[in-house]
Amino acid sequence: MSAGVRKIVLGSGSPRRKQLLMELFPEVEVRLKDVNENFQIDLLAAEIPLFLSEQKANAYSGELKGNEILITADTIVWFDNHVLNKPIDRDEALVMLQKLSGNTHKVYTGVCISTPETRKLFYAESEVEFIKAGEKELLEYIDSYKPFDKAGSYGAQECLPAGMNPLSEEEKTFLIIIGKPDLFERSLAVKDHARVPLIRSIKGSYFNVMGLPVVELWEGMKS
Repeated sequence: MSAGVRKIVLGSGSPRRKQLLMELFPEVEVRLKDVNENFQIDLLAAEIPLFLSEQKANAYSGELKGNEILITADTIVWFDNHVLNKPIDRDEALVMLQKLSGNTHKVYTGVCISTPETRKLFYAESEVEFIKAGEKELLEYIDSYKPFDKAGSYGAQECLPAGMNPLSEEEKTFLIIIGKPDLFERSLAVKDHARVPLIRSIKGSYFNVMGLPVVELWEGMKS
């Protein structure tokens, strides 16, 4: 499923996914569909974003041209055997962040790569540990960054402590290979330091926590 001269279509309105995908491929078209994101209650952890990423791909069934590759994805935060979706308002965002504060959770991104002839599904998993933060700090984060379009009510690119580079060794090597060694720095939403550094550590893919595991995607596009 090599990208080659194919046209890359992103079936997502996420500015973070678009930013990362455009670092990998010179031309990306965003093509949006209204997709029902409900899922069966018996789905657990990675099963949820895998199901939703394929549901999103199904919305384009029969519409892809021969030279097009469609990328659809879904990211969830998984904590205490429950999924934390995007918050509907400030109060719900606070409740979510209070649950995550001082604890470790998982982030799963499911990705579906589709052409008119083929389809490939995979997921990435990362483990994120939060510092213990009080209500005042959490509200400051919410009011500063308005994380209402983000699963779990936070964006990793907004809340890393100063000096932290959470990239996995695989990600660091990959960025050097593709000639983008400073992609992490350019992905950050703040120039110097996070206003409220919520994250203590990330194990696994940092870009997965942002919403698109670029190393796994690159490998999936090649094979």
